[in-house]
Amino acid sequence: MSRIGKRPVDLPSGVEASISGQTISVKGPKGTRTFTAADDVTLTVEDNAVSVTPRGKSKRARQQWGMSRTMVENLVTGVTTGFKKELEITGVGYRATMQGSTLKLALGYSHDVNFDVPEGVTVTAPKQTEITVEGIDQQLVGQVAANIREWRSPEPYKGKGIRYKGEYIFRKEGKKK
Repeated sequence: MSRIGKRPVDLPSGVEASISGQTISVKGPKGTRTFTAADDVTLTVEDNAVSVTPRGKSKRARQQWGMSRTMVENLVTGVTTGFKKELEITGVGYRATMQGSTLKLALGYSHDVNFDVPEGVTVTAPKQTEITVEGIDQQLVGQVAANIREWRSPEPYKGKGIRYKGEYIFRKEGKKK
């Protein structure tokens, strides 16, 4: 039995969930999100909690059970508190600034990198060496942060590049004389 799937997802005050078929729609203070579950699970809303139960004992039903419960929990978290990824920029002359809905990155290339921020995500640069990506969709927030990091991943010799806040970069010694 799925230990994750057994627990119902509690709906905090101000959050409403409605189910039509296999699609659950969660509405909260930050917005509305939907998720369509697989046919192997059943979604039910009862006394301010969403519960997910498998249909049958097949391996696929058990897999979808825990995954669907986690997806519903992510919907509730997204519409209440939202998701946030913080990036740090390390390197001489490396900096980030916001100009409208475009993130301008100076990363040691011969040109500045203009990163257009997709809809549904807010990107801010509180300092020149910090970038914050926020939104209600966990997958989209993580993907945008990964796309920004991809422009200059941290290298192992001097640690220069864009890294997640708190990320450990394995450092190498370099060549000896």
